[in-house]
Amino acid sequence: MKSAYELAMERLQKQSPARTLTDAQKAELAEIDAAAKAKVAEQELFLRDKIAAAAEEGKYEEAAQLEQQLTREIRRINEDAEAKKEKVRGA
Repeated sequence: MKSAYELAMERLQKQSPARTLTDAQKAELAEIDAAAKAKVAEQELFLRDKIAAAAEEGKYEEAAQLEQQLTREIRRINEDAEAKKEKVRGA
């Protein structure tokens, strides 16, 4: 006898079957991830230095603005990467 979980999983599989990715797609997804991580690291290095310099000079408002800018940049990079990954998955 099957559990309720197993029955639900079977119904879900029938409604939207799981897609399998090719090795090329997996490689492309890994490349997108690596590029996104590199961009995030680049932005962090660039802006963290500016944030530290502003804080040392006592420009706390500027430092806060740079922190917000860093957060926005990281979010944008991650969103772009996710959009690219969705295109690869859909292809």
